[in-house]
Amino acid sequence: MSIQMRFAARSDVGLVRSSNQDSGYAGSHLLVLADGMGGPAGGDIASSVAVAHLAALDDAHGADDLLDLLRGAVEAAHAELMERSDADTDLAGLGTTCIAILRSGNKLAMIHIGDSRAYLLRDGALTQVTEDHTFVQFLVSTGRLTSEEAERHPQRNVILRALGDHDGEVQLDESLREARAGDRWLLASDGLFGVVSAETITDTLRDVTDPGQCAEELISLALRAGGPDNVTCVVADLLELGGAAPDTTPQVVGAAARDRLRATRGGNGSAARAAALVRAASPEEAATPEPDEEPSRGRRWVGRLVATVLILLALAAGGWAARSWTQTQYFVAPDGDHVAVYRGIPQQLGPVDLATLHERTDLRIDALTPVAQARLEEPITRGSLDAALAVVENLRASLRPGAADATPAPPGDEASSQTDDASPEPGPDDGATPPPSSPSPSGGGA
Repeated sequence: MSIQMRFAARSDVGLVRSSNQDSGYAGSHLLVLADGMGGPAGGDIASSVAVAHLAALDDAHGADDLLDLLRGAVEAAHAELMERSDADTDLAGLGTTCIAILRSGNKLAMIHIGDSRAYLLRDGALTQVTEDHTFVQFLVSTGRLTSEEAERHPQRNVILRALGDHDGEVQLDESLREARAGDRWLLASDGLFGVVSAETITDTLRDVTDPGQCAEELISLALRAGGPDNVTCVVADLLELGGAAPDTTPQVVGAAARDRLRATRGGNGSAARAAALVRAASPEEAATPEPDEEPSRGRRWVGRLVATVLILLALAAGGWAARSWTQTQYFVAPDGDHVAVYRGIPQQLGPVDLATLHERTDLRIDALTPVAQARLEEPITRGSLDAALAVVENLRASLRPGAADATPAPPGDEASSQTDDASPEPGPDDGATPPPSSPSPSGGGA
């Protein structure tokens, strides 16, 4: 049986953190989630570097090569992070969790390090596929803590394994498993499962059909629970090949997608720097694809382009359909001093910007609380206009005491506040002795 994936990736800085150090990627063959750590100077770089190296694999490969390809990309990312840490004292201690799934036909290969998680919803039952590489999980595994005690343990975020936090060999959990039609996969950072119960996650994965809406709902649940950490979700449905083909445009979120907006303000983001370092690193191995999954030139080009310039979305495979899909998406981001709603996705394809200004609101950014301003450090993506407008109203409820949220648009700027002419299509809407390994100095999601 031939399998294809319908996927979505979403990320939010949360309500407490000042920056988003998570990165996520979803493509037709590859899912990745990385949760960076190491303070404001390092975590976003670490997760972006991991995604940049792995994105090159989003192509059709032979099933026998999957684990080798994943292992090689992760080891290259680890080596680069060590080099960066050695060369810049400000980056000392940077690191990242990483979980990636690479598909070939009806086979899935998965690698995992850290405390980000993979869940599988099969026949209505949710299973946590990965095991956390944390101090408290070690205590649970050795019988020194119960699972209930681990959830409240003060050291529950101390990671024992991560990329970039030590010299030497990377210790990955690896597995090869069946890709079964009807399965739904979730990759999540601890900003989700740290505050949202497994029962609620299960119900949401069962009830919300569209992967993008499902990821958005999971993030909304984390924010309603206080949003104490960055939260990133990658949701993918496995479908039988045939019928309407799902969109194949890769999605990049979190720290790895921040550069489009930073560039408009004269910045130089970590994702761009990470992409520059792997610009020449296209895979040398020419794996033989399975007979039912001969890769098109467009898909091969997509994989290489994403690896070369991480934040650019290739439309060759999807053509006009992919472009049309982007116009059903919306995101909230700054436009000068004001909060604005954009139509499209916060990416560029070469010189082509895949977003247009839908509405510049009267909500001033400097009138918001520091936490609300931090949320706007990266675009807040949503799958419909109504959902994007709801984000604006949520931000409007976060005004600083005494601040005026509405100011007239500056003279001559009337055009920027106009809405698009085209109507958007409606979106689907303890005291135990620690183990011999040295724990990471910071927990994931720092």
